[in-house]
Amino acid sequence: MTEFLVEHQDRLYRLAYSVLRDREEALDAVQTTACRALERQDSLRDAGAVKTWCTRILLNACQDALRQRGRVVPFPEEEPAWEDPEPPDESLARRVEALPPEMGAVIRLRFYEELTLKEIGEVTGQNINTVKSRLYAGLKRLRVAMEGADI
Repeated sequence: MTEFLVEHQDRLYRLAYSVLRDREEALDAVQTTACRALERQDSLRDAGAVKTWCTRILLNACQDALRQRGRVVPFPEEEPAWEDPEPPDESLARRVEALPPEMGAVIRLRFYEELTLKEIGEVTGQNINTVKSRLYAGLKRLRVAMEGADI
């Protein structure tokens, strides 16, 4: 388990950052994921499912962080915060962010993290037909938005 977490920490961070859009919260989510995965590794029945299991733990940690945002009053920063660079096509990244959360999550998992539709279903707890419909509906919205923009 430790080897997997060390090897995939960059991938986990990228996914957390794409959901949370905040460096510190993303790092906290990855740390929470590592702790929960190590604490509960005995409950993992299929060793081949480590990737989807850890991704699900990470998404749950991100959801916890998003819920917590409403309860916390942020302090203004005195110096500018360091942020991760946007992807090369930041207009596409902004459009993915503008999608409804369930569509955006499926698109991020499919194209950013390169999970299969079956793995996405396992991570999100949805059946594969729901994953497919959200993926294709999200792609259609992105295509319409990009066609309307100056390309």
